[in-house]
Amino acid sequence: MTTGRNFDEIVRVLDSIQLTAKHRVATPANWKQGGDVIITGAVSNEEANSIFPGYKTVKPYLRTTAQPAVNLIAPPLQE
Repeated sequence: MTTGRNFDEIVRVLDSIQLTAKHRVATPANWKQGGDVIITGAVSNEEANSIFPGYKTVKPYLRTTAQPAVNLIAPPLQE
């Protein structure tokens, strides 16, 4: 392809896809590897307590937690 792209963004998206496929989480906009993630609504609070101990409830429908450990494509991007 001749269209330019941001490869850091492509790797970030692939990392997000891998993470969300393996864990019941979603990644927020501008998420970077190692950043907090959102626990999906399909996970009850009881399940979240056992799967993601210490998660934070921002709103009743929005719970965040540290990124679960997973082997992703690339190491975290340096800023």
